[in-house]
Amino acid sequence: QLAASLGLPYAFASHFAPTMMMQAIDFYRSNFRPSAQLDKPHVMLGFNVFAADTDAEGQLLASSMQQAFVNLRSGRPGRLQPPKPGYLESLGPQEGAMLDHVLACSAIGSPATVERQVQAFLTRTGADELMLTSQIFDHYARLRSYQIVGEVHHRERGLD
Repeated sequence: QLAASLGLPYAFASHFAPTMMMQAIDFYRSNFRPSAQLDKPHVMLGFNVFAADTDAEGQLLASSMQQAFVNLRSGRPGRLQPPKPGYLESLGPQEGAMLDHVLACSAIGSPATVERQVQAFLTRTGADELMLTSQIFDHYARLRSYQIVGEVHHRERGLD
């Protein structure tokens, strides 16, 4: 409400709390009043990216974040853990459903998969800007994830 009434950009933490995201965006856009700072709405959304050279590697990298959310929601917060093969398959239906919801604003997989998922999110939300997070245990894998997203972004804009 405040961002809309003051004509300011609006940011939403959809990368870990996607509930009510679309309603908040719609409210902001519907109630936006132009200001000296901004003449039209500007929506910024949090988005998780676990990009790797293959879909399987992306899924494995994402397991660190999945473990973190399950541990946090189970009252056992802690440091980000190393990736765990087969982690999703080891969970019960409740934990799996929670992860599906919490990580709904995520792209996980190969460059082509990530490109499709990012584009689908942008199409669905009309976001003007994404704030990317990549909670990947291995520093170099995290850097590679950001590199892949950068390459996808450049390709989409014909900047190769």
